[in-house]
Amino acid sequence: MATQISRSPNSGSAVKAKPRKPKKAKKSSALLTLFLYTVCVLLLFGMLFSLWFFLTKSGTNLRYIMADTLISTQHRHWAAYLIGEAELEKRVNRYWQQFDHFAEVKDQHLVQVNKPETTEAVAKKPLVEIEPISGTNFKGYLLIVNDPKKLRIAVPGAVGKGEKVSSMVKRLGATAGVNAGGFVDPEWMGNGFQPTGLVMSGGTVFYNDGGMNTPIHIVGIDKEGRMVAGKYKPNELLQMGVQEAVTFAPRFIVNGVGQIKNQADGWGIAPRTAMAQKEDGTIMFAIIDGRKPGYSIGATLFDIQNIFLEHGAVTAANLDGGSSTVLVHDNKIINRPASEYGERYLPTAWLVFDDPKNVNIRNIWQGLDPSKIDPSKW
Repeated sequence: MATQISRSPNSGSAVKAKPRKPKKAKKSSALLTLFLYTVCVLLLFGMLFSLWFFLTKSGTNLRYIMADTLISTQHRHWAAYLIGEAELEKRVNRYWQQFDHFAEVKDQHLVQVNKPETTEAVAKKPLVEIEPISGTNFKGYLLIVNDPKKLRIAVPGAVGKGEKVSSMVKRLGATAGVNAGGFVDPEWMGNGFQPTGLVMSGGTVFYNDGGMNTPIHIVGIDKEGRMVAGKYKPNELLQMGVQEAVTFAPRFIVNGVGQIKNQADGWGIAPRTAMAQKEDGTIMFAIIDGRKPGYSIGATLFDIQNIFLEHGAVTAANLDGGSSTVLVHDNKIINRPASEYGERYLPTAWLVFDDPKNVNIRNIWQGLDPSKIDPSKW
């Protein structure tokens, strides 16, 4: 760079002017300083967050809620990064022990569905009602079925593949429908055809992957319209006159008392479907959307429990949720299913009919060996 020469007004002598610092160098230096400052702030924040996340009670509670949320997705193994492999296995086992404990609480049969005043009141009400429900992190709907005897468990119409709830509703002429029991879902890419546990429809066992005297978690309705939930032997269910049933857990409201004590034991935040019954026999389904930031992240079972108790539930149980959660009414999907591909193909659904006795639901698993079904083959 050429050096500029200037004349001093005082001495008249020639002096050398100081070379000017390039503007680019100043800008680069400022950016570097800003970058280093940002890195230091982030590192400090990361250290403080880690201390809170792993060493405080509130941070640990959040960590376990996040782990529980992952457990209910296809990324279950990621939960180990939050709580470790051993703790992950321990937590899952503890939940199942809790579910079994909830199932042991004796039902005092508070539901009264055959009272004359109840029958008259039901006749004056619409078949179904739908109410929006919401909480801090979630939005969804409450499907109210005023006559529990109008419910049936529906299954797919063809062998080898599950069916969307909206398709079952349309094919069978139902008024409304929600997803029901769980199913074998290898790598979360299953065909939705093979249920887990038990399926009963119209008082007949359609599917059972265990023995008739092996206790299993179920959610169902008996011939009087009373909701039955907990752990029962299939033979017991037949003797009790149970008409419709699927396998899922847990039963979390018994005799009007919530069994889940806090959010940390609410089995994570996720899309949810759950079922409850009021003392007058009214059935309620909670359908909660999730995995949609900005609209609805999802709910814990503790959230659902609180909603049901506020609406007078005396019995409640969990159903399959996640990407399976869907509510269909008048042949329209009312909620926003979590899956980016829309509705899933499922083996069972709770459907509401004007005249359920005249609905022909065929047992597509009749004669099939559960051990020989390939749930991944489309």
